[in-house]
Amino acid sequence: MTTVDAPQEQVVPNTAEEILAAVQELIPELRARSAEIEQNRQIPGDVVALIRNAGVFRMGFAKEFGGPDLTSMEQTRVLEALAYADTAVGWCGMVGIDSGLYSAYLSESTVREMFPSPDMVISGLISPAGRAERVPGGYRLSGRWNLGSGITHADWISAGALTYTDGVQDVSAAGKANWRVMLVRPSEVELIDTWHTTGLAGTGSMDYRIDDVFVPEDHTFSFGTARSRSGPMAGPDTLMRKMPGVPLGAARAALDYVRDMARTRVNRMSGEPWSEDYRVQFTLGECEMDYIAVRHAVYGTVEHRWNRMAAGATFEDFTTDERVSTTLVALKAFRTALSIVRRLYDLLQTTSIYRTSPMDRWLRDLNTMCQHVMAQDVIVQTAGAHLIGGQPRFPFALGIAEH
Repeated sequence: MTTVDAPQEQVVPNTAEEILAAVQELIPELRARSAEIEQNRQIPGDVVALIRNAGVFRMGFAKEFGGPDLTSMEQTRVLEALAYADTAVGWCGMVGIDSGLYSAYLSESTVREMFPSPDMVISGLISPAGRAERVPGGYRLSGRWNLGSGITHADWISAGALTYTDGVQDVSAAGKANWRVMLVRPSEVELIDTWHTTGLAGTGSMDYRIDDVFVPEDHTFSFGTARSRSGPMAGPDTLMRKMPGVPLGAARAALDYVRDMARTRVNRMSGEPWSEDYRVQFTLGECEMDYIAVRHAVYGTVEHRWNRMAAGATFEDFTTDERVSTTLVALKAFRTALSIVRRLYDLLQTTSIYRTSPMDRWLRDLNTMCQHVMAQDVIVQTAGAHLIGGQPRFPFALGIAEH
């Protein structure tokens, strides 16, 4: 009698070491797919499956929900490896793991209902670009949002909104507009293909519209109230802590690419090996110096914050210097990565300008990445204002959730 073996269920890595190793194994394949990813302007379904099966999307979920409960430092390291392979994939991985981070603000029963698997992906904008009218049991949500990175493969879509009751905007006792994040299903969202861009083309970060969709109260949250989690992963700044992994990974990829080239390249005019060229030596040394400094700053500030919160500290316990450190260093990581790639791009001269050169893609991707609000001057202003008792323009970047 012939027997047929039952298909083996995919075992998804569920520790920091296992997930990092699985991602590192994917690097050659993801690099081989980079041109395709960029041309298609979104992550192909089979590549999404590779990332999902490597355990990337579950990184933000707590153990009680089946996740690995990774620290912010461990998440950042995995995202570095993903971006080292392909920047767009790294960016989508960075956004996609927010499903687990958002779960801290939902009730335990809601997390189990909405996320039966920790490998589910989220996408969308949390800024309050929509309008949510209170109705019995929840809200009627309408609006248009942009920059839905990874939205073509998302299981849930987030949409920030200001709330209204009987047509009147809700405000707090302090006079602040009430801001909530709504989570809706992809079937309730209209995608608008606006994503024709300089860089990060493969992220599919298109606009989306929601028209009078009912959102149950349990599928909404405020960053000011953690409901199913406490400790280091229960602060709104957790969304920003892991972001530097993407620019760091791209910068490391560019540095390794040029270092490998410089070992064997010879100047065609002079016959001098690049390994003996002062300009090459100085540029690589300077870029490595900047990379090492900013990478240590990223992990040092995040680990300091993590250890303080793990010991029971809250945001109110941090000094003003501690409050701004991770945010300023994250911004510096974005700008330093772009500076490194720009200098390496110049070093390679006309070799860099062709679409077939990965340097071309790294430069375009980092230029686009640095247009994100977390790499803008408003973050520096926010930190500076916080240090001297002024009015921060974007307090959320510091982990301050205003309502």
